[in-house]
Amino acid sequence: MALSFAAQDTLSNLFAGVAILADRPYKIGDFIVLDSGERGQVTHIGLRSTRLLTRDDVEVSIPNGVMGHAKIVNQAGGPPRRFRVRVAVGVAYGSDIDKVMEILNGIAADHPKVYSTPEPRVRFRRFGESSLDFELLCWIERPVDQGLLSHELHCEIYKRFLTEGVQIPFPQRDLHIKQMP
Repeated sequence: MALSFAAQDTLSNLFAGVAILADRPYKIGDFIVLDSGERGQVTHIGLRSTRLLTRDDVEVSIPNGVMGHAKIVNQAGGPPRRFRVRVAVGVAYGSDIDKVMEILNGIAADHPKVYSTPEPRVRFRRFGESSLDFELLCWIERPVDQGLLSHELHCEIYKRFLTEGVQIPFPQRDLHIKQMP
């Protein structure tokens, strides 16, 4: 009885490993995200487990039984080999929205890692509590570059907004005292 319970996990991992190798939902080199939050580049697919290299350069071994039951987002999969990056930006009320969109499009178009086709685009998303909220959408080749590109775009957006006089708001509260104690 104990042996059959011990073999259950092993057989589950083995059958899931065979299914993964046959179905090919991801391959070595793909960047995947699991519904449990693990994410990384696939470095090995075996019969018992799949190994991911995280952004912290830590290799994680996940049993194929878990992989077989997980929702997996393959960010490197699909016919077009590109990945969309979204950068949220808020500007002060009263800003020239055409100027903001022009600046954001220019920053993305000038970045060497951003694809020109499809071309970057800017969307005015909402009237926020303290800001007019925009989103810069652009595409890159490798999902693993998303963090670095996001950092570089944020830095350039901040610098360009400073030189162009576009204000980035921050939450503020006004306190009115009706009566002093």
